[in-house]
Amino acid sequence: MSGGAPALLGAGSPLADHLPGFRPREEQIELAGAVESCLETGGLLVAEAGTGTGKTLAYLVPVLTSGLRTIISTGTKTLQDQLFFRDLPLVTAALGVQPDVALLKGRANYLCLHRMEQARREGEYPTREAIAELEAVREWSTRTRDGDLSVANVVPDDSPLWPMVTSTNDNCLGAQCPDYEDCHVLKARRRAQEADVVVVNHHLLFADMAIKRGGFGEVLPGAEAFVVDEAHQAPELASRFFSASLTGRRIEDLLRDMLAEAGALSGGLGTVRKEVEACRQALRALQAAMAEHLGDRGGWHELVRYEALRGALQDLDQAVADLGPPLQGLEGASRGIDACRDRQVELQSLFDLLDSASGAGTVRWYERRGKGFGLHVTPLDVSEVFRQYRDELDAAWVFTSATLAVGGDFGHFTRAMGLEDARTLCLDSPFDYPNHALLWLPDLGVEPRDPAYIDRLTDQLVPVLRASRGRAFLLFTSHRALQAAAERLEDRLDFPMLIQGQAPRSVLLEAFRTSGNGVLLGTSSFWEGVDVIGEALSLVVIDKLPFAAPDDPVLEALGERLRSEGGNPFMQLALPQAVITLKQGAGRLIRDVEDRGVLAVCDPRLHSKGYGSVFLDSLPPMRRTREVTDVIDFFTAGPPAQAKRVDNEAP
Repeated sequence: MSGGAPALLGAGSPLADHLPGFRPREEQIELAGAVESCLETGGLLVAEAGTGTGKTLAYLVPVLTSGLRTIISTGTKTLQDQLFFRDLPLVTAALGVQPDVALLKGRANYLCLHRMEQARREGEYPTREAIAELEAVREWSTRTRDGDLSVANVVPDDSPLWPMVTSTNDNCLGAQCPDYEDCHVLKARRRAQEADVVVVNHHLLFADMAIKRGGFGEVLPGAEAFVVDEAHQAPELASRFFSASLTGRRIEDLLRDMLAEAGALSGGLGTVRKEVEACRQALRALQAAMAEHLGDRGGWHELVRYEALRGALQDLDQAVADLGPPLQGLEGASRGIDACRDRQVELQSLFDLLDSASGAGTVRWYERRGKGFGLHVTPLDVSEVFRQYRDELDAAWVFTSATLAVGGDFGHFTRAMGLEDARTLCLDSPFDYPNHALLWLPDLGVEPRDPAYIDRLTDQLVPVLRASRGRAFLLFTSHRALQAAAERLEDRLDFPMLIQGQAPRSVLLEAFRTSGNGVLLGTSSFWEGVDVIGEALSLVVIDKLPFAAPDDPVLEALGERLRSEGGNPFMQLALPQAVITLKQGAGRLIRDVEDRGVLAVCDPRLHSKGYGSVFLDSLPPMRRTREVTDVIDFFTAGPPAQAKRVDNEAP
């Protein structure tokens, strides 16, 4: 219905009866109109909507009134659950519509009944706690309807039991599984295929694209419209999912499953045990060699320059190949054995790809996390792949986020995603930043690379944190800087110190909200997707401009390609990414119409470098100061009188 969605968000909106404090917002109405037009024409829309616009309602209302079969993709599982369990029920009730709505997550979130029983039969547990956790999962499995472990609160997020009770594309037996008809993943996909609106996350969306590109059946149902929320994450995630990756985890999982499947056969264990143990030794040797010679991530040239690493990699390649004959000898003995053989063949093909891939359109690189590792072949340009995917679907596409543009220019995003022909829209936040926020740009007297930088920063922060009575996020660009700041501040503040790494992210956030005066120190995972409304968060400090590490192998390769084409890697790649990341961090401060606080960006390059103005011009229109006394005065003046909360998002 032309004009229907904007009218439903205007004066007399039915949402007012369901959302206390609702009032029309020009920016929200304009975004809803643009989304509605895109859905009607089957077009492309890229829209930045500043914090407080209420973009969720701005796309949900036109989606639900359009009648189009729609897939909505969000940035994280948390936002996915929020949309499905909170926002959609509110809007459907307000509009009086009853679409069939489904929630679909990646298979790693759902209990696998077959693997749970397999783990119970094996009786081998990674930790003592896993014994009780597995029993808790088994008891929960008799009560759950959807099998979604991610919201069940029966297994800690960091438990090593997870891969033992969930499946992957590698180890899923599909239609050959004895529990196929009771499979929670299968049931969730069937519900999604019948639904009018399906809520997914970006990981599943791009994983589905990669599967379809490989010639397999798609996971997600066909749709007439796609809404990609938190779309600033899309280019990096698309690049990751179109990569080919060989990980130590995949090899370890195969070896464990080989022993389990062979152990269920008469004489089977003796057939595979020798080769499995040899492969485990080769895997440990490569892990040890990588730990000795390599950093956390780097290019392929770093890995192969060491003879010990080259030898260890070749030995592991041969050890994986040697798994083939014993698996062939057991072929047909069970569905699980045949699946292990398929996985072994795929791992061999990945070794071959890593050995041969050297084209200008890809980059080979490694990463390490603890004992784990990944070896990747990543495409440098996903725009054409994504463009082809869109052309095949013939659907309307809406991409929206609070941070997509750099100085009003969407080129960085649209080029990366192949969306050059999209309509773009940039809407400012309706929040009163000039009166409710202050941007502090302290003069630390040293450059970020100076060893004294964190010392100077923390010295200036102590009186400010006392004036703000804690209630602060301190956001860092590296774990090293975070730890240095934590050590400097620990004995100088009387507020609860919540430090990333000491507890899971969700636990730290809940402790921060309930403390009322906490100081939370975090790195990248706290720069976005964190919503603390009210006085509990009144100060956000960013230690440095968030440029990506200069030795990032993928960015290095992208930069080289840009340079060869006559481009400027810094201006076209590094700077736009850093600006968008800074906007995300800054967006943690003002989350509601009555919020007030100080944003501190401590990097002197904002003034000493010509590109500093690009960052400053991309931030909301706040008053600026370089004087610490202005910051202290801001807090000692006290908050404004409490007013009734006004919000155009679900509470």
